[in-house]
Amino acid sequence: MPFMPLNFLLVWLMGLLSFGILGGGIYILYEWYIGELVATSYLVSGILMVLWSFGGRFISLPLFRRPGTDEPKPTRTGTVQRLKRPDGTVLQVEFYGPEDGQPIILSHGWGPNSMVWYYVKQQLSNRFRVIVWDLPGLGKSTRPRNSDYSLEKLARDLEAVVAIAGDKPVFLLGHSMGGMISLTFCRLFPEHLGRRVAGLILVDTTYTNPVKTSIFTGLLRALQKPLLEPILRIASILSPILWLMTWQSYLNGSLYLSVEISGFKGTETRGQLDFSAFLSALGSPRVLALGTLAMFKYDETKTLAGISVPVLVICGNSDIVTLPAASQRMKAELPEAELITLKPGGHMALMEKNQQFAEVIRAFCASRS
Repeated sequence: MPFMPLNFLLVWLMGLLSFGILGGGIYILYEWYIGELVATSYLVSGILMVLWSFGGRFISLPLFRRPGTDEPKPTRTGTVQRLKRPDGTVLQVEFYGPEDGQPIILSHGWGPNSMVWYYVKQQLSNRFRVIVWDLPGLGKSTRPRNSDYSLEKLARDLEAVVAIAGDKPVFLLGHSMGGMISLTFCRLFPEHLGRRVAGLILVDTTYTNPVKTSIFTGLLRALQKPLLEPILRIASILSPILWLMTWQSYLNGSLYLSVEISGFKGTETRGQLDFSAFLSALGSPRVLALGTLAMFKYDETKTLAGISVPVLVICGNSDIVTLPAASQRMKAELPEAELITLKPGGHMALMEKNQQFAEVIRAFCASRS
């Protein structure tokens, strides 16, 4: 599940709740042990709270969703290239499909890593040269020495990936923050549009500070300076504790609730929900906090009108993390764009509606190759 400000708060609220339940269970057991609480019901309650804290997911997950026929797995089977950057980052870049196929570079959102493209790699690599990369500090890509997670830094990293993609012009596909990186790339490297870049695919993303295009935007904008930014800076310092809290909420199953609310619309499978929660727990809270702070400075509104290549805009019809209105505005202001709405779909429609998602990408790229 990609991290936008709303996701950030939901995930760590669940983590805080999880730590509270575990601590409460341990406290009850201790009080029972020393004789302050004598009823057997206290013993049973304490044991259940501790057991739930470490294994609740095995009970809660079956209650959420049905199993699917092709559940996503954390696979990395492509040809790998390690790309060194001037700031010390080493990017993990993986190649799938025929070497002479039309290249599509996939940039994931902020929080998971390139394993989120499980279905796309399967469904498109028979024809296209699918290239995925882990954003700095996530997956197998290392962190920059200077802790720079600005959109400009990430766009320069994307340019380095484009440079090793082969001779054919590429399509840039970005989901959530990945789409924000693509738009920043267009501003920084307009000379590549039409020459090295054949087109863009912008998925559940935005053109400006994401708090302005999210549900509860008025509240989030009011809280950004006095609350969200200080919380994120504190989170970057308390990263180990927050990481433990996040894994605790994954183990007890409460993380599924925040992933369900912010990412899906009820048609996802059990494995898709579990996989998204697992990827969310993998990301370092320090990295996620610094990247989220960088998003607050993002605004490519003026970039849209100057993008000279075809653009496919895709959004889930019920996305609350990036409202469909953001996609509609991008479609209206981009010179050559079409909009596809996936129904029912949330912020993770690329997984929930994976077959339809692959079909529209295949059609768009094939018609412009």
